[in-house]
Amino acid sequence: MRRAPSTPPDLPGYTALQLLGSGGFADVFLYEQRLPRRKVAVKVLLTEELGRDTRAQFVAEANLMAQLSAHPFIVTIFHADVSADGRPYFVMEYCSGPSLAERYKRERFAVEDALRTGIRLAGAVATAHAAGILHRDIKPANVLTNDYGWPALTDFGISSNLEGELPVHTMTSPVDASSTSSGQSAVGMSVPWSPPEMFEDDPKPDQRSDVFSLAATVHSLLAGRTPFEIPGRPNGSLDLIGRIERGAITPIGRDDVPRSLASVLAKGMATRREDRYPSAVEFARALQRVELELGYAATTIEVPNLSSERQAPVEDGADETRARAVRSVEAQPAPAPAPASPGVTAP
Repeated sequence: MRRAPSTPPDLPGYTALQLLGSGGFADVFLYEQRLPRRKVAVKVLLTEELGRDTRAQFVAEANLMAQLSAHPFIVTIFHADVSADGRPYFVMEYCSGPSLAERYKRERFAVEDALRTGIRLAGAVATAHAAGILHRDIKPANVLTNDYGWPALTDFGISSNLEGELPVHTMTSPVDASSTSSGQSAVGMSVPWSPPEMFEDDPKPDQRSDVFSLAATVHSLLAGRTPFEIPGRPNGSLDLIGRIERGAITPIGRDDVPRSLASVLAKGMATRREDRYPSAVEFARALQRVELELGYAATTIEVPNLSSERQAPVEDGADETRARAVRSVEAQPAPAPAPASPGVTAP
C-alpha cells in the first residue's frame, strides 16, 4: 500500500503548485519561484524518515547534483536548505516532459532517437565518473525530459564514490513475483536494469556497472520493455535476477534495429564485467559508430574538459562558483583496413 504524500512546506520566495511524485524517503513538488519567476521542482525529505544516515545521504545527493549541474544532460540544482518545519529540501530544474519510462511504455522509440539519447546519457554518466561518482541507479524513470526534449539524468540518491562506499538507501523492485511495478526494499538498486554483480552478498560496483545499466536503458527504449523481461512469462524480481545472472537477454524483436546495435547493447550488458565496455565514453563511441553506419549525423559526447581545468590557475575560493568547462568528443569511425602490400593481390 502506497503512503499518502506529505504536504508541501512553506518556502520563502516560492509558491507551491502541485505534487510531482513520491519516493521512499522524499516527495517532489512543483513550485513557482517568485524571483526570478520560473517553475522549479522541490525535493522534500520526510520528517519521519530523518535518521542520521538518511539525512546525510540527502545532503550528499544535493552536493553531488550541484557538482555535476553544469552538464547539459544532468538535472540542475539551484538551492538547498531546511524548511521552517525542519524538513531538508533542495530546489531543482523543472523538467516538464515525461520520463523515459513514461515514453517507452506509450510510444515506439525511433532507432536514431534511442542512439542519440544513449550517447547523451553516456556523456552525463562519464561526467559523474570523472568526478569520482557512480550513479548506481540508471534506469528510464531516472531520466527526465526538459522543455527542449533533451534527456536529463537525475536521482543521485544512491550514488557512491568510485572507492565503492555504498550508502544506505532504497531499492526499486517488483513488490511480488508477478509484477514489474515499483516497490520499496532496502538495497540500493533497480532490479530490471541492474548488473549481476549487484546481487552478490558484498557488491562492489564500478564504472562498468553503470555501463550495464546504460545499455539496459537503451535496450528498454527500443524494445518497449526491460531487457530480461519475457512477455507472457513470470517477470518478478527472482525471475529477472536469474536471467540477468545467466545473461539471458530477450531479443528486441524489431526489423529496423541493426545487428550491430544489438551487439553493442549485448556487450554493454555482458554478464562478466570484464567483457563490457570499460567506460561510458567507450560505450558512447560504439553507439556513434552505429549512427555512422546507418547514415545518421553523429551525436557528440559531452564530457568535462578536465585538462583545461588542471592547467587554469584558480584563486582561493574562486572554484566555488566557477562552472566546469564541457568539451565534445566527436565521432570516431571504425578504422579502414590497411592497404595490401605491393605485389600482393587482395582476395
